Amino acid sequence: MVKMVNSCLGEESSHQAFLGKIEQSQIPRTYEEAKSKKEWLDAVRDEKGAMERNHTWDIQELPKGKKAVSSKWVFTIKYKSNGDIERYKARLVARGFTQTYGEDYTDTFAPVAKLHTVRVVLSLATNLTWDLWQMDVKNAFLQGELEEEVYMTPPPGLEDLCKEGQVLRLRKAIYGLKQSPRAWYHKLSSTLTDNGFRKSHSDHTLFTRQNPKESWRSWFMWMTLSSQEMIRKEFSPQRPS
Repeated sequence: MVKMVNSCLGEESSHQAFLGKIEQSQIPRTYEEAKSKKEWLDAVRDEKGAMERNHTWDIQELPKGKKAVSSKWVFTIKYKSNGDIERYKARLVARGFTQTYGEDYTDTFAPVAKLHTVRVVLSLATNLTWDLWQMDVKNAFLQGELEEEVYMTPPPGLEDLCKEGQVLRLRKAIYGLKQSPRAWYHKLSSTLTDNGFRKSHSDHTLFTRQNPKESWRSWFMWMTLSSQEMIRKEFSPQRPS
């Protein structure tokens, strides 16, 4: 009983120390606030580099009759478990609320994992002693390709990308666009099925694949999609004795 009380007190103390470190950090709300600190400018530079490597946009004139959505920077800090700063993060986000249905987006639905599917697969992994891996895809939405014509004005700090009258023609689904989750899911699901995975009819976020050389071994994968990231889990049963 004494050990349990001491353990709880220790956890509470660690939690208070963690909160204390977080409260010391100041997160800018605008680019104007962020540009005075080198760490935030480096984060903006990293985000810009990632988008250019993924060919997220082309620079061109805004066609007549088309409207460009606006954009902004969102800043945050990633912390380690002890409250120390892991990294400063900047994300370029489109203001999706300025989009117009039928012009720069149509369908927006993207499936997410059903809770009972998660429970069933975790139960199987536990009872059959399967190995489990988890993967977080960095800049996941940038992998999705846009089918619609979407134009965006550059955010503060990147105005020099475009000359007067020019805008960014988006090729990839960046965060904030209404169709981004759907584009990312379509890209990921098509890639998995092209590589031998089969999509479940009861839950479209569950994919399975069986090794043809070893019929006893299967890989079970499910995806959970949110506005920020995709999490993938794989399960592989051990060889039977």
